[in-house]
Amino acid sequence: MITDSATADASGTFVLGDLPVHRIGLGAMRLTGSAPFHLGTPSDRARSTAVLRRAVELGVNHIDTAAFYFSALRCANELINTALAPYADGLVIATKVGPYRDQRGAWGVSARPDELRGHVEENLRQLGRDHLDLVYFRRTRQDSIAEHFGALAELREAGLIRHLGISAVAPRHLSEALEIAPVAAVQNRYCVDAPGPEGDALLRLCGERGIAFVPFYAVAGQGGERGAAEARQDEELLAVARAHGASPAQVRIAWTLHQGPHVLAVPGTGDPGHLEENVAAGALRLTGEELSRLDALRAPGR
Repeated sequence: MITDSATADASGTFVLGDLPVHRIGLGAMRLTGSAPFHLGTPSDRARSTAVLRRAVELGVNHIDTAAFYFSALRCANELINTALAPYADGLVIATKVGPYRDQRGAWGVSARPDELRGHVEENLRQLGRDHLDLVYFRRTRQDSIAEHFGALAELREAGLIRHLGISAVAPRHLSEALEIAPVAAVQNRYCVDAPGPEGDALLRLCGERGIAFVPFYAVAGQGGERGAAEARQDEELLAVARAHGASPAQVRIAWTLHQGPHVLAVPGTGDPGHLEENVAAGALRLTGEELSRLDALRAPGR
């Protein structure tokens, strides 16, 4: 696999609102354990903080997190604070609000608009910051996001938030949000082997408006687990990987970045080896013919 000296700057740069970031970032969910949230085994603290510090050494300046990313023993925001504070100039930390977990770790119902300030303040406290660079409203079944997004827009005006984003949305929700305040980023499920016309439409709309499109599960695939995705790789994807001396995960990340200059990748990991592999994928350049072969994996009915 490609694990040479490539750093995050090889992936290129995009201006997120007014914050320049390398297009390869780091997702923080898997820093807390071997599986998302309370599943799996809690992570080793020293290993997780080492991953964060190494990511910054490799030029990663965009970290995606949330207060509800925690396992039985670990909290992603606290790990970030421990490993990286005082924060380097230019490090962008994005978080998300809406879903939440209570003190026992159980999922609560989606927050009301008037509860979102508390969610923002919890992220501020855990991260040790006086403002948040980017806050996504993570939709959970709401038909309209106007009230929730409007509440976050008020917090932006108050100076607690610099930029706003939306997550798990349809194109109509982007239109709805843009009527209220600028949208710096959209974060949705999107990967090479999971067809979805709604995701394709959002990717296109974001590109037309200069909005970052930030896929989640780009490496893990439709099922949300990296290991499961690796076990069912399509032969076309494996062939591209072999041609480049790369891993399938690296090809998935490279394909993601090839979807447009506004597309940012935030592959999550708590594994130092996977971190190096993910960052190096930003230097992988696919040919037009290879992209066409991979694009065919998104065809309905495959």
